[in-house]
Amino acid sequence: MTIHEKLDAGKAYYEIRLESIGGLGANLCGKMLGELGIKYLGLNSSSFSSYGSEKTGTPVKGFIRYCKENKEIRVHYPVTEPDLLVIFHQALLKDASVWKGCNEKTSVIIALEPGQELIPFLEDLKKKTAIPGRGQFYGLEAQRIAMETHSRINVVMLGAALKVMGIESLDAGEAICKDTLGKKYPDALQNNLDGMRRGYDEVAEISKTTRISEGNEKSEPVIDMSKTVKHSDDSKQDNGQVWGYDNAPIGGINPRFGSTVIADLSPSRQGYIPIFVKERCINCGLCFSACPDMVFQFAKGEYKGREMMVNQGLDYYHCKGCLRCVDVCPVNALVRGVEAEHPEKPYFLPNQELLIMPAYYEEAGPDGYITSESYLTEKRMEGGEV
Repeated sequence: MTIHEKLDAGKAYYEIRLESIGGLGANLCGKMLGELGIKYLGLNSSSFSSYGSEKTGTPVKGFIRYCKENKEIRVHYPVTEPDLLVIFHQALLKDASVWKGCNEKTSVIIALEPGQELIPFLEDLKKKTAIPGRGQFYGLEAQRIAMETHSRINVVMLGAALKVMGIESLDAGEAICKDTLGKKYPDALQNNLDGMRRGYDEVAEISKTTRISEGNEKSEPVIDMSKTVKHSDDSKQDNGQVWGYDNAPIGGINPRFGSTVIADLSPSRQGYIPIFVKERCINCGLCFSACPDMVFQFAKGEYKGREMMVNQGLDYYHCKGCLRCVDVCPVNALVRGVEAEHPEKPYFLPNQELLIMPAYYEEAGPDGYITSESYLTEKRMEGGEV
């Protein structure tokens, strides 16, 4: 059903959740979707985003609500049961929290890697995480489209979202794109419009396609994933939220206070990682002080004949690629490297305090978009260094 059909059928709100990481433009995409409803779809709408203090490279969520023009939006909490879930980065798929609140009525758009085999991809995914059963899954190669059009992933995903929402014409999408990007990036406007059009045209339902990039419309059976959803115990709410008003620990204690030791931060990386050149290291500890995520592993050792704490290696499991350590290192013992060029990471040492390694953990592949000409062109246009 289209967005207008759902609202006409009596649904109070049509809700969208964007799952992304900083740097892919999900926040702006959410704002554009919000303004689109008010300006061009004849609806009331609201939109806001949620992200941490270090936006670039960290998880980002966008929330958009639509309702009929004669109805007020009087709720302001995050979208917990989306009608449309848009996943910008494939590394987020293994995080079960991304799928919270989804059901068989949720439409899901996934940004796929170039040439990806779609049916085997979903079959493998359902073995690793709890994903909704028998919903509508759509895919497109957003990264490839963004590179080829010299646009951004967010406008490609915007075009795909409009198609899945049932917007029959791209006129409204082009108008909001011109309103938002035309003044700030006039030289890049046509590229972004091209990227949005291709996102609209090339998004396809995964259950009916075996390879998006080749346009192969070979019929495939719908994958029934209803049996893969992991049901929690009674202490968890229906939307997947572990702690809430009724079951929070006494005193409102957060059992995961101030620590990312059990979190997998590798999906946050955007193409770059710090490379450790051990022979240059003077064990000053500045990297340890600057790192927000306990990446550096110091232990007692010997340096220049003296017993002291010595840098043993990096825990890339927790590294999100912010490169603060590279900035503060006084002797270039840490340098920026392209992750694609280092499949075997030197001095990879998991955190010794990590007692339980999550079963789903895999080393996330690098996001080539960040090192692409499309991304670098945008940086040059803003006057920044490349």
